Amino acid sequence: MNAAAKPHLLGMVAGLFLAAGLVVSASLATTAWLKVKNTQFITVKGSARKNVRADLTVWRGVFTTQAATLLDAQKNLKQDAGKVQQFVTAHGLTNASFTPISIEEVKGSLTDSNGLTQPQVLGYRLTQAVRVESENVDLMAQLDRESVALVEQGVLFAAKAPEFLYTKIGEAKVEMLAEATRDARTRAEQIAGQGERSIARLHTADMGVIQIVPIYSGQTSWEGMNDTSSLDKTITAVVTATFALK
Repeated sequence: MNAAAKPHLLGMVAGLFLAAGLVVSASLATTAWLKVKNTQFITVKGSARKNVRADLTVWRGVFTTQAATLLDAQKNLKQDAGKVQQFVTAHGLTNASFTPISIEEVKGSLTDSNGLTQPQVLGYRLTQAVRVESENVDLMAQLDRESVALVEQGVLFAAKAPEFLYTKIGEAKVEMLAEATRDARTRAEQIAGQGERSIARLHTADMGVIQIVPIYSGQTSWEGMNDTSSLDKTITAVVTATFALK
């Protein structure tokens, strides 16, 4: 092959590569354009808040007695349970439920005349718990405040903090899901409008965890919160919504 033919051949090869490159580039550009066109979505978070008041209160307490014999301990505990029942009934509540009795041996040691130490049962400690629930949350708060009266009657009684529950959370979730989705759409419309776009249909909506916290509290948790310590609460729901753009 002469020297004059080589540049001509190289030019043809270069032309072929250039043509092939243009074809590949055009193909990639077309694919990219189609991908963008078919996956034009916007994802935003919407939220909804609702203040509620607990509609059920659960109150618990534990009382204990101890005696040298199991029979005496059982008699004492029975008397104390009667006092607890009377105390609850006096507040207009009749649904007190008592747990099974827990029995514990009170152990010590005794040294005999030979100086040997032997284990010995010194007595028996019996424990029982009571549970009361009511929709009258104010009455239950009063019950808790006045439980010291049982101690004044000789009952070794310890009350636990009342649990204030909101039982309509299932209905609230449905309502707040719709409200949070509407909030997400409003946010999406505002963002899309900055790019001279508009919102089409809702593509997906995922509800996050529900936060139930004391009212005016800023507490949150990745696992969600379910406050039982406060009478008045704030429920917050968050929705991650994806909308198609047009």
